[in-house]
Amino acid sequence: MKLSQLLVGVQTKEIACDLEQEITGISYDSRRTKPGDLFVAVSGFTTDGHKFIPVAVEKGAAVILCEKKPEVPVAYILVESTRLALSLVSANWFGHPAEKLKLIGVTGTNGKTTVTYLVKTLLEQCLHAKVGLIGTIQNMIGEQVLETERTTPESFDLQELFFQMVQAGCTYAVMEVSSHALALHRVAGVPFAVGIFTNLTRDHLDFHKTMEDYQKAKAVLFRQCQIGVLNLDDTYAAQMQADGTCKWLTYSAEKDQADLVAKNIKLKANKVEMEAVIGNDISRIELGIPGKFTVYNAMAATGAALALGIPLKEIAKAMKMAHGVKGRAEVVPTPGKPYTVIIDYSHTPDSLENILQTVRGFCKGRVIVVFGCGGDRDATKRPIMGKIAVDHADLVVVTSDNPRTEDPDKIISEIVAGVGDTKTPYQVIPNRREAIRWALENGETDDVIILAGKGHETYQILGTEVTHLDEREEVAKYLEETKER
Repeated sequence: MKLSQLLVGVQTKEIACDLEQEITGISYDSRRTKPGDLFVAVSGFTTDGHKFIPVAVEKGAAVILCEKKPEVPVAYILVESTRLALSLVSANWFGHPAEKLKLIGVTGTNGKTTVTYLVKTLLEQCLHAKVGLIGTIQNMIGEQVLETERTTPESFDLQELFFQMVQAGCTYAVMEVSSHALALHRVAGVPFAVGIFTNLTRDHLDFHKTMEDYQKAKAVLFRQCQIGVLNLDDTYAAQMQADGTCKWLTYSAEKDQADLVAKNIKLKANKVEMEAVIGNDISRIELGIPGKFTVYNAMAATGAALALGIPLKEIAKAMKMAHGVKGRAEVVPTPGKPYTVIIDYSHTPDSLENILQTVRGFCKGRVIVVFGCGGDRDATKRPIMGKIAVDHADLVVVTSDNPRTEDPDKIISEIVAGVGDTKTPYQVIPNRREAIRWALENGETDDVIILAGKGHETYQILGTEVTHLDEREEVAKYLEETKER
């Protein structure tokens, strides 16, 4: 493709190259650069892509797209933001595949993963469509599963995924859109048919610094979509509407003025039931995932399906066929034991409180929670989560959760600082395997043990080393060792 074609829509500051030359590929990682590539020097958090321009040139990069003039002799193009430029040239390179799909983007602190899976199920069941999915746990092209490294891929990889989906016959795609992706232009120029806002609670303040900045990043999605599906019960709903430019379809479990309202809600140990009401249309919805948060997730997915023209009755019928997501209120088999074990990805104050309240609603014994907080991430939530744990559980085990390059004991001390003068017994066991084992050994009849924070993850990050840790395997190993007792 000619360089001039790649640069359509890109605002340039200086061009020092032949725009009619052929470019044979795009790279933003010098290790993957090939002869004839356009190398995009992206400034990252730990390193600056401009440092690797000489390596990219050695590997045959034809042109450098950069924010600072290269220090080696090479053809280059200067732009204000290489992140934004990468998104735009990537879309040009793959022929704007997102325009050939109906895209549904889901943003918010909690619920994104579950909502994307629910929307995918509704589209498949109601429209018999082939649907792509992009998210935290995995990417999917129809039923084909692809591994994922981050919630929203880098813009070039994202455009390549869209391209693969179109090639495979997908007509819809639903994706989690993280605040990082919005702030870092990974979805710049991507047209969304529907954007969904689930909620906004404390998280990622290591990156965004303030809740206002966090909210502003989320709001970008609602300037790129045709219809926004909005949780009217969230405290940031009004600000989201003010910052968005799309049409809105609101949902609520509390406010009758919402377009879509959940009524007569019944929370059960294994499911939720409710009436979904929009105008004069009413349908009974059942979803086999327990918890009040499931009501909101179901309403978010229902709102998106309505925005896409699917009748409410068909949505309600399809919702019965939906099931839970790995690591989200996932019940782990514990044959021979009198207690229940649940794995949940609750790693924010709000999500931890949600799962604890959900379990409290059906637990006949004690609510036991094992949790920690990630290192090199928002430290302000640590004492808050400590307080939530002792306020809503009967027994708390504080442990590690991906400490990364931080001292695990320091992270734990910051969690414990929030516990205060509590009557709730708690244990501090830094080694997560040992913490899980301790909880299992001390579980009693009718207790529910929640392993919180890891969810779908099958690893632990200690320092810069990624080690295998699957909590399902840890539970199974303990059961096997103790089955003769």
